[in-house]
Amino acid sequence: MTVLTATTSETDTADELIKALATTDAADPGRGRLRDRTIQAWLPLAQHLARRYAGRGEPSDDLVQVAYVGLIKAVDRYEADRGIEFAGFAIPTIAGEIKRHFRDRTWAIRVPRRLQELRLAITAANNTLAHTLGRSPTVADIAVHLEISEDEVLEGLEGARAYSATSLSTPIGGTDSTELGDTLGGEDTAFELAELRIALGPALASLDEREQRILSLRFYGNQTQTEIADQLGISQMHVSRLLTRALAKLRTKLGD
Repeated sequence: MTVLTATTSETDTADELIKALATTDAADPGRGRLRDRTIQAWLPLAQHLARRYAGRGEPSDDLVQVAYVGLIKAVDRYEADRGIEFAGFAIPTIAGEIKRHFRDRTWAIRVPRRLQELRLAITAANNTLAHTLGRSPTVADIAVHLEISEDEVLEGLEGARAYSATSLSTPIGGTDSTELGDTLGGEDTAFELAELRIALGPALASLDEREQRILSLRFYGNQTQTEIADQLGISQMHVSRLLTRALAKLRTKLGD
């Protein structure tokens, strides 16, 4: 317990409280108050462990709260008759709770747990190999160390990119006010129109000369059916029927 700022007497009290709690019957009316005192006495341990994970992108207050949750779980699960000191049981319990918090809550994009765990393994392997090899390890080095394929290493590295995200409001440099979001493209409908134009040529060629002329006058000349009828010397009703038939043919051709 020397890692804490607590005095020896405080440590002794914390040890005594957890041992007393572990041997107190669950039905004892005073157990709830004893549990609260025990948790309070061991809070410095949780705070110390939370500080070890500070500076990794999570607010310190959040990490402390998560560490408290781990401490409560450790207090409730501790069994003194197993011969293990409470600190030895609580430290991995609290640290595990904090690690789960990072694994489950801090990814910008949710990825499968397998990839999250693979990222952690790759990070640990990278640190170990950099020390033993005296250089930055390659993908092949990490694959051999973890006994996985190089493709799996690459998959883990790719998945790690989801851990953090860049805001679209981030300035991209320079003296203007351009932000990252301003550089993203939108849907370009011209591509779809280009495809339609290519398909439209053969479809129009399948119409007879009068149908083609009616379509041209209506949609390119912007003439009314009455105006078209006057030019062709037919009734407006006839123009309407011819126009409907021509459009039906085009829809069939374009659909095919």
